[in-house]
Amino acid sequence: MLLIAFDSTQQALRAEMLLEYADIENDMRPTPKEITAGCALSLEFPKEEYKRVKQIIEEERVEVRGIFFKKDDQYVNMDA
Repeated sequence: MLLIAFDSTQQALRAEMLLEYADIENDMRPTPKEITAGCALSLEFPKEEYKRVKQIIEEERVEVRGIFFKKDDQYVNMDA
C-alpha cells in the first residue's frame, strides 16, 4: 500500500472523492507521525494504482505533500 500525505484537509477530501470516482480503492487514515505534513489525514491506496493515482493528482492539480511507501520502519517519498 502507498500513502498520499497532504498539507490541507480540503485537498485530502478532494483526492478521496477523485479516487472514488475513478473506482480506485482507498482508505482515509491519520498521517503517520514520521511524515511531516500540514494535514492530519492521509489516503492509502494499492501500489498497483500508483500510475493512475499520480495521473489523476497531476491532471486535477491536487496539492499533495508526497506519495510515500513504507520501507522497514520509515516512510520514503516516491518522488524523492
